[in-house]
Amino acid sequence: MSTPDAGNPAPVVDFEKLVQRLDDAIAALAESRSFAKAGKLPRVFDTVRRVLLQPGGCQAIQDRSEHLEKAGVFLGTDWAEPSILLPQLTTYALQSTEPDTVIVEAMSELRLLSVARGDYLHDSVSAEQAHHYLTQVLAINLPMLFGEAGETEREQGKLAVISRTLVQHVASQIGYEHVIDRLIDEIWRILKQRPIQVNSVRQMITQIALCRADPNVDLGSAGQGAERLISSLYGPTQACREDPGVAVYEERLSHMDQSALQGEATGFARSMHDTGLVSPYHAAFMRFILENQDSLIAESLGLSMTGRDCLLRYRDLVLTLIREGVFPETSQGIYGLSLLLERGILYQPPVEPALWRQTTLSICPEARYRIEIAFGYQPQPKAWLIQGVLNMLGQPLGVGQGNNPTCQSARALSMWAYNDPDYLLQMVAWAARDNEIIMHFEGTPVSSATSRGGVASEVTFDLDPVSLVVVPHLDRIYAEMGRLCIGREGDPHRWVNPEFHGWSAGRGFRINVDVATGKLMDLEEFLRHFYASYHPVYNGNQPLVHPQPAGVAVTDSAARFIGWHAITILRVTRDPEGVMRVYFYNPNNDSGQNWGGDLQVSTASKGERFGESSLPFEQFASRVYIFHFDPLERGEPADVAEEELARVIDRVHQSWGRDRLPAAALQAEPPSTGSA
Repeated sequence: MSTPDAGNPAPVVDFEKLVQRLDDAIAALAESRSFAKAGKLPRVFDTVRRVLLQPGGCQAIQDRSEHLEKAGVFLGTDWAEPSILLPQLTTYALQSTEPDTVIVEAMSELRLLSVARGDYLHDSVSAEQAHHYLTQVLAINLPMLFGEAGETEREQGKLAVISRTLVQHVASQIGYEHVIDRLIDEIWRILKQRPIQVNSVRQMITQIALCRADPNVDLGSAGQGAERLISSLYGPTQACREDPGVAVYEERLSHMDQSALQGEATGFARSMHDTGLVSPYHAAFMRFILENQDSLIAESLGLSMTGRDCLLRYRDLVLTLIREGVFPETSQGIYGLSLLLERGILYQPPVEPALWRQTTLSICPEARYRIEIAFGYQPQPKAWLIQGVLNMLGQPLGVGQGNNPTCQSARALSMWAYNDPDYLLQMVAWAARDNEIIMHFEGTPVSSATSRGGVASEVTFDLDPVSLVVVPHLDRIYAEMGRLCIGREGDPHRWVNPEFHGWSAGRGFRINVDVATGKLMDLEEFLRHFYASYHPVYNGNQPLVHPQPAGVAVTDSAARFIGWHAITILRVTRDPEGVMRVYFYNPNNDSGQNWGGDLQVSTASKGERFGESSLPFEQFASRVYIFHFDPLERGEPADVAEEELARVIDRVHQSWGRDRLPAAALQAEPPSTGSA
């Protein structure tokens, strides 16, 4: 008997009988006592799964969503409170290989669809809120609407049918016009952060283009704002506006006069700096003018006087970087090159020879394998690595950790690209050429080749080319440094961070969590020192000279603790509205997060530069748990206002610290001894 694949529907069974079995299972669950419900759930889940595999199954579950919830299918799970659900997590649930995870996510979304349509009056979520949530779910899971089956669906087997059918059912009732407009807004929000890795954004824009071109999809007036995004990839200039293909475009270039080429250069630069995306046609144009009209390179890169001066001074190097690293497949590197020149870092003496070395670097088999698996065999791995270097040096705050627990390594790469570019290039050379990086911990050599393993059991391939090659080495070294701290009292970050990140990381160290117990300790003193070290009002108005590593307690939208996370404090200053804010780098792929309460991390419109996140100082202080400082540059801790400290402490106690209160803080006040 053959098993149907993920793309084929299940054979039709007696649907009425199956639905009746479901009604019986729901009734049995509803009538059971609370302690017995767990024993009734497997029957309900299995029957729901079988119903969802049939035509009309989603509608049947939607019609019974109120009965399912009141019977107790969500009790004790993250889905029990729909008002705090996060749309971005639905992808992981819908693509899970665990049947129960897919089923409970499907029931939850069909419940919200029933609420959105007014069929279920819910206690904690309104119809408008449910509708908004589902439009976000659709935007995030758009590939399930229009995409072909991929490896994830093949791994899921029949469960993929449920996920895809569910998303299509929700879209048919919510309306496709909501999907496209929400998706466009989401793309612009991400692009404002200027990430290095933009593959997912490119895929989303491609889906929009395909959706708009499909005569079977009625978008109404939706998707009108997509033109700038689509044209940035498929038609940024007059000569390639109809997306003719690279070969045809190259033929057109050979017949253009100086004026037409000038127009193309200006059009490419305008589009690139508008979106942060680079079209493959731009790479074809750069390679053409490289051989025929290299005077247009500055125009094509959209350089200011600073960038033009740098280009003129290092012209041979720039031309070689383009020749060796810029191809239609690696076109995104053009944006990195432009920003690299604007930063002026080539004037630092070691950077020029380090980049010359990069253009001829021999790549070891291990690094070559990782690059080819992630990006393909054309162009050569050297070109991909050059593209990665250009992007990282041009966009040091655009480094992302991918789906890996390697925030420390991503932070280190970002700090070096930002503050010590020649050191970053040395790391790339060691990892790519020698398949080994050696760092030192308090004078002891630490080799990535002999380490016993890193924080991540395996580093995934959803990274930029530099991270793909270097992070596995850094992760092993970081873990090995941690092992060298075994037996020391206190948190190992005190010693590891300065040794790992370099001399610019402050040797002073503060933590507000007792490592042994996990409880809060010396919170008020910790906060006073943080204010004294970083707040301009309390540190003598001393700007932060070098970016500093720090650790935050990340919380979800309900202010519940998720985990510890490495970030970099970049600067502290007032925003355009006069609010004192901490601007920081977050290695998460999307830094615009809701940390609960009123803590919405901002990535734009609050004075942020590309790649920065920010929070008001007081809010940030309520999430930081580790920071470094220069012990010779201290402010006055005693001057911090008591009222402000009390507000910060309350935020800690109401969020990630609520289960970390020391025993003394949990004791009740003694009863009154006065007479009655």
